[in-house]
Amino acid sequence: MAVTAALMTTMLNSSHALADGPVGPEGRHRAPRRDLRGMWVATVTNRDWPSRPGLTAAQQRAELIAHLDMAVTRNLNTVVFQVRPTADALWPSPYEPWSQYLTGTQGKDPGWDPLGTAVREAHARGLELHAWFNPYRVAMHTDPSKLSAKHPARVHPEWVLPYGGKLYYNPGLPEVRSFVQDAMLDAVRRYDIDAVHWDDYFYPYPVAGQVFADDEAYARYGAGFPDKAAWRRDNTDRLVRETGARIKKLKKNVRFGISPFGVWRNGATDPLGSDTRAGVQTYDDLHADTRKWVREGWIDYITPQLYWNIGLAAADYAKLVPWWAGVVKGTGVDLYVGEALYKAGDPAQPAPWQNAAELSRHLDLCAKYPEVKGNIYFAAKEVASDPLGAMTMIADRYRHRDYRNRDERHRDYRHERA
Repeated sequence: MAVTAALMTTMLNSSHALADGPVGPEGRHRAPRRDLRGMWVATVTNRDWPSRPGLTAAQQRAELIAHLDMAVTRNLNTVVFQVRPTADALWPSPYEPWSQYLTGTQGKDPGWDPLGTAVREAHARGLELHAWFNPYRVAMHTDPSKLSAKHPARVHPEWVLPYGGKLYYNPGLPEVRSFVQDAMLDAVRRYDIDAVHWDDYFYPYPVAGQVFADDEAYARYGAGFPDKAAWRRDNTDRLVRETGARIKKLKKNVRFGISPFGVWRNGATDPLGSDTRAGVQTYDDLHADTRKWVREGWIDYITPQLYWNIGLAAADYAKLVPWWAGVVKGTGVDLYVGEALYKAGDPAQPAPWQNAAELSRHLDLCAKYPEVKGNIYFAAKEVASDPLGAMTMIADRYRHRDYRNRDERHRDYRHERA
C-alpha cells in the first residue's frame, strides 16, 4: 500500500526462539467495533516494520511491540498488520517462504513467529488484529531467480507474469486463485485473527506502454465473456466471493475486509459513479468491482483509500464519503474510511495537507454519515512520528469523544473474546 500511495498521487496529478505460536483454532464471537480506529503496519520494503531487514528476533519483536503500544497511546483500537506482502509469509507457512523483509533473505527462518506474537500482544492490549494480505503480488522485481529456490512462483513459472517492474501471479488461472486462497487461509486456520484484510492490488495498476500478458489464459478460460475486461472482473469477483465463503466456513466470526483505491468509477463513465475525475477507476483499470462486492454482501467491511483532501477537484474527499455511505447503506457492510496520514506536512502535497487540522476535518465530515463506522490511518510510522501534530489532534479527539476510558474498553474487549 505504501507503493500505491505514491502511485495514486501521480495518477491524479518450525521452532522459534521467541515464538508466541498460533492461538486457539476455535472461532469466538466478536462484535464489530462501533467506532473502529485503526492503523496499517506495512512490511513491504520495510515501510513501517521491521525498520530494516536483518535485525535480531528480539529487536524485531521489540519494534513490533512498540507499534502496538503506540496504537494504544494514540487511542486506536485496531492494527492492520501486513503478513503476506509479496507471496511470502510472516508466519511459518507450509505454502510460502519466510519474508525477505525479516532477515534480508527470503525463506530464512527469523527465529520467531511475528504473526503469532502480533495476535497475542494486540489482544493483550485490547486491540483487534486484522491480518493484511496481498493476493497476487509476487515480487517487487521481475527476476524469478531472486526468489527462494522452493518458492511456488519458481516451482510453477507458468503462474507468473512480469508487469511494471514487478512479478504477479496471473489472476486468470483457477489454480492460482485456489493456491493464494489456501496460502492466506492457513493464517485464518492457525491464528486467532479478528479479520482478513486485503489492500488495493488485484490486477495491477496500469503502466503506460506495457501489457499484462494474459492472452493465453483468456483464450483458455474466457469463453462466454463479452471482452477481456469482463472476464478479468469475473476472476476478481471469484477470488473475493470464494475467499469470503471459505473464511466463514473456517471461522464464522472472522471478518473479511478490503481496502480498495477510493474511486469505483467516475460519474462521467457511469451514472452510478462518484462526482470525481480520477485517473484510475477500480472497475475499469484494476478489474475490481468494489461496489458489487458491497452490494452482494461478499465482504464484511470496506475501507476505501480516500487519500485526498477536502476540495480536491479530481477526487474530493467531501464528495467521496457520502458516495461510499450510499453504497453501503442497507447492506450490512461496514464502512471504514482510509486516511492519508502520510500526506500531513509533506511539502509535495497541496496546501490543505500543510494544515494539521485537515484530518480532523475529515472526521467532522465522517461524523455526519452514520454509515461511516471508523477510520484507518496510513500508516504506523506516521502514527508514531505525528507529522504537524495531526495525530495528536486525532488522538485527543478520540479520548474526549469516547465516554468510556481506555481500561474499560480493554476490559470490554477481553470480555467479548471470553
